[in-house]
Amino acid sequence: MSRAIIERGGKMGDLFTIIFQIFWMVLIISSFAPLFKSLSLHSSRDGLIRAIEKKRGSRVITLIHREESLNFFGLPIRRYIDIEDSEELIRAIKMTPNDMPIDLIIHTPGGLVLAAEQIANALKKHKGKVTVFVPHYAMSGGTLIALAADEIVMDENAVLGPIDPQLGQYPAASILSVVKKKDINEIDDQTLILADVAEKAMKQMKEYATNLLKEKYEENAEELADKLVSGYWTHDYPITVEKARELGLKVSTDMPNEIYLLMSLYKQSGKRRPSVNYVPVDYRVFKDNQK
Repeated sequence: MSRAIIERGGKMGDLFTIIFQIFWMVLIISSFAPLFKSLSLHSSRDGLIRAIEKKRGSRVITLIHREESLNFFGLPIRRYIDIEDSEELIRAIKMTPNDMPIDLIIHTPGGLVLAAEQIANALKKHKGKVTVFVPHYAMSGGTLIALAADEIVMDENAVLGPIDPQLGQYPAASILSVVKKKDINEIDDQTLILADVAEKAMKQMKEYATNLLKEKYEENAEELADKLVSGYWTHDYPITVEKARELGLKVSTDMPNEIYLLMSLYKQSGKRRPSVNYVPVDYRVFKDNQK
């Protein structure tokens, strides 16, 4: 009787050991799964970028900002153009032969003016053809960078945005507008200081944009810069392909399909339920194959 109990206890111990070992194996595999997924995703991106480079004979650089999740508390954060972006992008440009074309894919809400201007300067100085692709949107600083390109290619539904300076939460143009409408004796010192900075920011940006545009738009560079800088629209105003052409910008809609494929590899991070669902099949290709 006691022997049977001991044998049964031994079998139960072996079972618990097996379960414990399986638990740790699952835990280890699940811990490394995100790493393997990330490596696979980076490999897919690099492979597609290399394929575009071979097809177009160019250096392909991406400036893509998506909402990302912090590891701490999993809070979502937004990415913007910053100094790190300008450092990396300028490094990539320096590693490119002077006569080699550069294809820059931009997807950004904008960001730091200093960083955007540094990128624009580096692109303008590059002797090879520079093409900026905007598959969805390139607002504010993204538009400033696009203006430095020899060619802007937009999806027919993509948008650019105004490049009017912002002082904190207020547009520089709006600060100046309010000050001009009031008696100077009714305005506090802080607002007057803001107005002085706003005037300088507007002047500097208009001068910079004009210099950026004058080689490609000799006749209307100053007028175009004024439209984009002087606060004619709100800062988030969408400048569509049609509006861009109306302003005088030379914009193409000949977007390579590979750009869309590349953007699909930059999905929004996080585990939230997707708000858009569809069968991921290109019915244009499917319909052509049926003919």
